[in-house]
Amino acid sequence: MPQAETQNYEHSAEGAGCCHADDAASTAGATPGGGREYRLTFKIHGMDCAEEVAVLRREIGPLVGGGDHLDFDILNGRMMIAADSGAGSAEAIRAAVARTGMRAEEWRPDQPSSAPSDDGRRRTQAAITVASGAFVIIGAILHAWIAGSLGEVFGEGVGHSVPVPAMVAYTVAIVLGGRYVVVKAWYAARRLRPDMNLLMTIAVVGAIAIGDWLEAATVAFLFALSLALEGWSVGRARRAIAALLELAPPIVRLMETGGVEREVSAGAVSVGARFVVKPGERIPLDGRVAAGTSAVNQAPITGESIPVSKEPNSEVFAGTINGEGVLEIESTKRAEDTTLAHIIKLVEAAQSRRSPSEQWVEKFARVYTPAVMLLAIAVALIPPLLLGAAWDMWFYRALVLLVIACPCALVISTPISIVSALAAAARAGVLIKGGAYIELPGRLKAIAFDKTGTLSEGRPVVLAIKPLNGHSEAELLARAVALEAHSGHPLARAIMEFAATRGIEPAPAEDVRILPGKGVTGKFDGRDFWLGSHRYLEERAQETAELHELAEALQRQGRTVMAIGNDTHVCGLIAIADTVRPEAAASVKALRRAGVEHVVMLTGDNKATAENIGKQIGIEEIKADLLPADKVAAVEALVAKCGFVAMVGDGVNDAPAMASASLGIAMGAAGSDAAIEAADIALMSDDLSKLPWLVAHSRRTLRVIRQNIGFSLAVKAVFVLLTFIGLASLWGAIAADMGASLLVVANGLRLLRVGSVTGSIA
Repeated sequence: MPQAETQNYEHSAEGAGCCHADDAASTAGATPGGGREYRLTFKIHGMDCAEEVAVLRREIGPLVGGGDHLDFDILNGRMMIAADSGAGSAEAIRAAVARTGMRAEEWRPDQPSSAPSDDGRRRTQAAITVASGAFVIIGAILHAWIAGSLGEVFGEGVGHSVPVPAMVAYTVAIVLGGRYVVVKAWYAARRLRPDMNLLMTIAVVGAIAIGDWLEAATVAFLFALSLALEGWSVGRARRAIAALLELAPPIVRLMETGGVEREVSAGAVSVGARFVVKPGERIPLDGRVAAGTSAVNQAPITGESIPVSKEPNSEVFAGTINGEGVLEIESTKRAEDTTLAHIIKLVEAAQSRRSPSEQWVEKFARVYTPAVMLLAIAVALIPPLLLGAAWDMWFYRALVLLVIACPCALVISTPISIVSALAAAARAGVLIKGGAYIELPGRLKAIAFDKTGTLSEGRPVVLAIKPLNGHSEAELLARAVALEAHSGHPLARAIMEFAATRGIEPAPAEDVRILPGKGVTGKFDGRDFWLGSHRYLEERAQETAELHELAEALQRQGRTVMAIGNDTHVCGLIAIADTVRPEAAASVKALRRAGVEHVVMLTGDNKATAENIGKQIGIEEIKADLLPADKVAAVEALVAKCGFVAMVGDGVNDAPAMASASLGIAMGAAGSDAAIEAADIALMSDDLSKLPWLVAHSRRTLRVIRQNIGFSLAVKAVFVLLTFIGLASLWGAIAADMGASLLVVANGLRLLRVGSVTGSIA
């Protein structure tokens, strides 16, 4: 990115080409696994949580040369096989998936992220679960009616008499409730890798063996209900992402020769085609305004709350909402390459990169489940063998222990929280590239900022005009605009934009000649004029002591000084500087209140300019005149000193420093491709106030995850204690486990609410 405040006025193309959000998103690593290439992708029916991912990794890994060749997208139920994996065929992989109790079908790129068959499977699962519950009730009614007493229904123990009709109803309830469990349980038993499905199956079979048919049926139903609720919770998170797909209308109103409009599908529109968007309609494709003016609501993409004015040559994004004017737009991206499409891919990919909490839960569950099996065996055998206790009583308590120890609530709580947090951040215009990065902002101790384009707008503006020798401000501007009429330099654009606000638009100067690194000369109104840097003024030997002091004073304020004159005298000075982002100072204060101990500015610009910007924003720690390698060294020193450090930037020269930081954050709307590629998080609207929001959101996510893990383990600890003293029952254990699952899921889904971007730090 250009250093807009440079003291040398060089007429070059440097810095003229910032990329925008559409380019940014296209390089943001939109495939799971960090941009890996895949030779096969499967839709996995029945994969809703990390437990099933672990099973698939163990089963499929040997076929493809190891589990590290597999990536999983739980959000959309997909499994990806890396291009450099072993030679496992599609048929062999499908067969291996079938052995786990799940079903695989090859996924095509043109297939929707959430296939209709998922909804059908969930509806079927819900219907079977309801039927299981109904047969539990029918069995209990038959039991009470035939036995003549409701007390008989809740009898327990070996030899307890259950009428045959009631037994049949209970059996149907068990079969229906175990429909989605028994195959997975069989696989786990055959592989000697116990999981929650095997725990539940053993508990149900054990209850039948001791004659507790009602409890067996109740356990089967409640576990089926727990699985259905788990599927529903994942489905809700999926729908939160699928809602992004609905932002862009599928139909485009193409403009053809003669002004004729024709409606076609968005996927059929090529780059360069023109289409019309009427007031109130959503824009279907990324493009550039060819005709018309309007205010466009970009909140669905960037999270900006205020509509953005659009005019010819302005860029627009698919999924944004047109205001009051009719826009004729030229397509710049195909439907699959729009900013919205890349956001969706990024969010889909993000949840496959597991957070530290998810990794901990998976490792814990891997040890926890076999340990519980061994404990249950010990509970069933040791008291009867060593203490002469009743076999049926301790066998029953072992079954209760198996049920309550099921890690279902623990395993599902963290992925749901992470997916919800990622979806909420995307809706707020903050793109997080993985669950691995959602937890880091809440742990930051230091943040390093680039200056130009990050803390500042990255777009120089005229801040002061100093006419001299009897000239007026209008005369000064007229001569400057005439000389700069055909220049594309950022400083030239600043002068022209300022003059336009004053209504000054003279004809271009004649005989214009660029002086590289110095300025420009030309003929205006029949007279020769020059415009150049302070250095060029000194070279012309036209600078007086008073003029030098005035120029130096302006430069000490962090401003670039331009001089205008002719062969006889200097007509005046124009002071230009980059402007601080309006939200920068408040954001820095909010970050400090949040506990970020060090806020540092790292810039390649000169010290005077950097200190002036720092004073306006409230940053005391400033390192100026840095090359990219110097920024890397500064970030590495911060990491060594503080631990968790974020680097926020937008330029190519910021990319190495971002990669060296604990967390790289890119300004997504105007950032360079390299910066966004190196970053872990992108702020799509370049709004720095979203940094404090991100810290708060990360801390909310961490808090919810800790609440879920702590609550799940506490419920289990209480019921284990109740089991040993004989106060817990099978149906009570499964009800408690299901209740815990419901509560942690509901708690995790709270993160779907975006909340206030400008809210206080929690």
